[in-house]
Amino acid sequence: MRLETLYYITMKKIITLLAILFSFSAFAQNVEFTKDNFKDDKDGLKEAKKNVETGDKLFEQGNIFYKQAIDPYLLAYKFNPNNALLNYRLGKCYLYSNYKLKSIPYLEKAQSLNPQVDPQLHYLLGEAYHLDMQWDKAISEFKKFQTELKGDELTELLPDINHHIEQCLNGKELVKKPVRVFIDNAGPEINSQYTDYGPVISADESIMLFTSRRPTTTGGGTDPNINDYYEDIYISTRKDGKWLPAKNMGPPINTDTHDANSGLSADGQKFLIYIGSNGGDLFESELKGDSWSKPDHMNKNINTKYHESSACYSPDGKSVYFVSDKPDGSLGDRDIYISTKDAKGRWDVPVNLGPTINTQWGEEGAFIHPDGKTLYFSSQGHNSMGGYDIFKSVYDDKTKTWSEPENLGYPVNTPDDDVFFVVSASGKHGYYASFNANGYGEKDIYQVTFLGPEKPMVLNNEDNLLASQTAPVKETVIAPVIQIKEAQLTILKGVITDEATKQPLEATIEIVDNLKNEVIATFMSNSSTGKYLVSLPAGRNYGIAVKKENYLFHSENFDIPNTAAYQEVVKDVALKNIAVGSKIILKNIFFDFDKATLRPESTNELERLTKLLNDVPTLKIEISGHTDSKGADDYNKKLSDSRAKAVVAYLVSKGIAADRLTSVGYGEEQPIATNDTDEGRQLNRRTEFKILSK
Repeated sequence: MRLETLYYITMKKIITLLAILFSFSAFAQNVEFTKDNFKDDKDGLKEAKKNVETGDKLFEQGNIFYKQAIDPYLLAYKFNPNNALLNYRLGKCYLYSNYKLKSIPYLEKAQSLNPQVDPQLHYLLGEAYHLDMQWDKAISEFKKFQTELKGDELTELLPDINHHIEQCLNGKELVKKPVRVFIDNAGPEINSQYTDYGPVISADESIMLFTSRRPTTTGGGTDPNINDYYEDIYISTRKDGKWLPAKNMGPPINTDTHDANSGLSADGQKFLIYIGSNGGDLFESELKGDSWSKPDHMNKNINTKYHESSACYSPDGKSVYFVSDKPDGSLGDRDIYISTKDAKGRWDVPVNLGPTINTQWGEEGAFIHPDGKTLYFSSQGHNSMGGYDIFKSVYDDKTKTWSEPENLGYPVNTPDDDVFFVVSASGKHGYYASFNANGYGEKDIYQVTFLGPEKPMVLNNEDNLLASQTAPVKETVIAPVIQIKEAQLTILKGVITDEATKQPLEATIEIVDNLKNEVIATFMSNSSTGKYLVSLPAGRNYGIAVKKENYLFHSENFDIPNTAAYQEVVKDVALKNIAVGSKIILKNIFFDFDKATLRPESTNELERLTKLLNDVPTLKIEISGHTDSKGADDYNKKLSDSRAKAVVAYLVSKGIAADRLTSVGYGEEQPIATNDTDEGRQLNRRTEFKILSK
């Protein structure tokens, strides 16, 4: 049974049991804790009043202490269940706890005992009914609360009341068309008996970071401002489809104050951290080999004297999306901004994402998908069904605009707050935190599996024509295959090693848009493991170059059309030392069809080769051209020779001495794959260079 269904069934049972208990005194009068009302049990009255006083002291300190007030209030309630104020305060305490729906019977009973017990009663009942998806009851209570307001109070609170009513109306519509998802607990390896939330994942779902409030917090003890444990960041890795037990990341990531993860880069090598209390700031840390670096404070363009609560990286690492409540340039409560690195690698002045995304209400938890264009975020505005709902919007690179935000729907979204949602590169899975009565702790991390639209039923038609009464003709109509929509994205990952020693290498991975001849992103492989991961959105021809000093560069080409489906490609790269006889294929050199004319997309590859020859001025190389077996031998040899000469001519035009360069056309003489398939022939059509001397 899935999360949302199980949650509401469980809570309904609790509410039903409480309602049965209350029914015995449904017509009871309000009973005060006085001697006249409890003449026969003075000791019990004394103890009950003591419990009420204990609860009241906690209650009066504000909602962060409501949870602690529940137990003493319940002890007093056992003695006297018919006190309106006690029922009201118990209901309010539950409403601000993780067990929100337990508030309903207490608030209802408070209303039956004394409708005037507190001016907020109708409002709180409206909130409780709203959370329980009793939409019409909630709307009725909000309207009753509105009628009791006058003057400045009405002016001040009316927008909030109308907003709640609008959310209820949105909820009525959204629950009519639930989205097809599985919502599963991430399991005890991730979740604890305490509060676990804020998951972030690498693009391939191999790494998860999350925040937890556990007694073993690095800071020790509890934060007196919020009456809860200090936050620490935990990490888990995935093996054979299962999450391994999460570990506290320890110093220098976790400190003596609050440490909450925010955004993880697609390759899992860098992440953003919120450190501090209310005045905390955003920091960056990078994985150096096996160790995370000491968090580095982001500059004043990101961090201000206001509250920057969360952030995420763009897939290329050149931008961050972050949330701030700073008033300058704001459109509402909390807004989402973007900051991009300038020419010197510093975070530039941020830009508000604008009114399509940001509303007069709060926005939170921005996450940009590895496709580089799909933004997931939470908002109290738009067509939220209550609290924060999760939305997505897609950026149109041509019009430079965001699409109208789309509510992810019920049961992903609920009437409660749904925030900090992240999605795998494939688009199949999402992760977020939620409370469930049958979870492991106060709040757990859950995995959402998107199933796509429901498959239509297979129809079986019988054509009962008179001529075939005894043997009806049956026509089976096969329902169309339902495709689960995946991201149009390629994940390229692997390990970079030294070809001779097989040891992992820290190398630079350069991503080039071949059509624009533009380097669009630069990454580093891990110095300890050699692992790398890059995301390649569909719709481009990519040149991939792996470079390291004293090694020959390695190049790959990925032409990914707009229609390409999601795929993960594992490509291990063994870099060759600059040594006589070393040979590499230049995979990003392109010629016009059946000609020796270099195409513009070849520029970046040719420039890399030019740089190598300038960096090692004694190097002499052979440029060779190769073809497949189609066509006459003489023709293939002549074409390959002309292409090799074209590359040499380019290098000479860039100042490389001609006596360092040799060209040769081998035609079809040196195949590296079969010529019996299109794929094999494509591999055989290539340009290579070989080191002759150094």
